[in-house]
Amino acid sequence: MRRFLVDRASIENVNVVQQEAELEPAPNVVNEFNPNEIVRDPGHRKQINEYAPDIQDQVRRAYILKGFCVAKSILVPNMDDEIPVRGRSRAEGRTITNLHHYRAEIFYVAIDKICVEMDHRFSGGSNIILDCFSCLDPKNSFSKFDVDKLARLADIYHADFSDDDRGTIRDQLETYVLQVRRNASFSTCEDVQSLAMKMVQTEKHLVFPLVYKLIELALILPVSTASVERAFSAMKIIKSKLRNKINDVWFNDLMVCYTERKIFKSLDDIDIIRTFTAKKSRKGHLPRNFI
Repeated sequence: MRRFLVDRASIENVNVVQQEAELEPAPNVVNEFNPNEIVRDPGHRKQINEYAPDIQDQVRRAYILKGFCVAKSILVPNMDDEIPVRGRSRAEGRTITNLHHYRAEIFYVAIDKICVEMDHRFSGGSNIILDCFSCLDPKNSFSKFDVDKLARLADIYHADFSDDDRGTIRDQLETYVLQVRRNASFSTCEDVQSLAMKMVQTEKHLVFPLVYKLIELALILPVSTASVERAFSAMKIIKSKLRNKINDVWFNDLMVCYTERKIFKSLDDIDIIRTFTAKKSRKGHLPRNFI
């Protein structure tokens, strides 16, 4: 999740720069700029190929962003230039490079704040589950796929997997990743949702049922988390200071009525009264128009 947020933040920054620059477009500059020409340039393409495959996409985006800034006359600082240390007197003569400023004082600080926010919102167990589910990401030919982490999910969700399933899931995961990497139709998948749809279309969910079950768990995870949060919010509303000694059974019934209030609104009040009355005989009797 942290790697996903970092990638998402870098992409959003590129989009913000493009949107701000496109507010006042210069016709001659816009027509001259073509991101594909920058990537197709032999010199740039050679430099991109020198990097590892897992970061070539980031380097390619950096070249596109740099070319866009040049085309829009946006100043791109030289990372080797030295600037005065912020918060210090210029008389001291202390300087740092632009690279250190943007990396240590801006980028690392933003990443630390994201990590702290993630730790506050999610517990250690939740972070492990999110890290394991991130291995299902189909981008870059399933580059994040990790058999050990995905097999660990079968142990975490032990109620959904039998002992036989936990013994065979590793072999099924290894066979699955080999087949989807060779299948060209899976190269168009961008997220877990499109991956699940593609598996159903190609009937891979019948060949790899355990892997498809992991994908289903990944898809319902946000829904289950939101449901739990809504349940805790309902607890604060129902169990107030005036009802702090409420019985557990009665409290559970009120929770069901509150969380599923859309269903209860569709029910007829007279049917509820008749059902409640028919459970046992009571001293009081309802009017005849209710019976």
